[in-house]
Amino acid sequence: MQPEQLGSGAPPSPAVELFHLFDRMKAVRAFVFDVDGVFTNNEVLVTEAGELLRSMHIRDGQAVKWAVQKGYQICIITGGRSEGVLKRLQMLGVQQVYLGHTDKLPVYEQFLQQAQLSHQEICYMGDDLPDLPILRKVGLPTCPQDAMPEVMEAVAYMSPVPGGRGCVRDVIEKVMKLRGDWPVY
Repeated sequence: MQPEQLGSGAPPSPAVELFHLFDRMKAVRAFVFDVDGVFTNNEVLVTEAGELLRSMHIRDGQAVKWAVQKGYQICIITGGRSEGVLKRLQMLGVQQVYLGHTDKLPVYEQFLQQAQLSHQEICYMGDDLPDLPILRKVGLPTCPQDAMPEVMEAVAYMSPVPGGRGCVRDVIEKVMKLRGDWPVY
């Protein structure tokens, strides 16, 4: 994503870009995530029975729970069809889970309409080429540190954390802290 040009045609200073990013984060009312490469590390363990097992980071799950408790809408759109992933996300309080969708944009548009939200109110995190159509529409396009280069070029924020290692927590925490919604113990 090219930085916005201000006034003289010169690229904005890092401080202006950071301020713009904070504005984007403050506008977020919902999070939409891919699964593989975001909640997981892009690896699957294949059992002898042919099951595909994934690993998810506990801190990502905790952040999702806190976001749900604070009223943020969470939507998952993935090409995968794992019942284990579905159960895990439902345990965290995620109600909008769409499995088996390789063309994610129509599902995203449906979610947006149902939730009565604008593109600017959405933070989307994806890591690979099928995520680009949504990343190009949302107010806060994000990716994990180990996303594909084309995805890195399309985002406003790249987490310093790789997929499956806490990148979901990173983006949720930043948004919630800026909005004053992060829990204090």
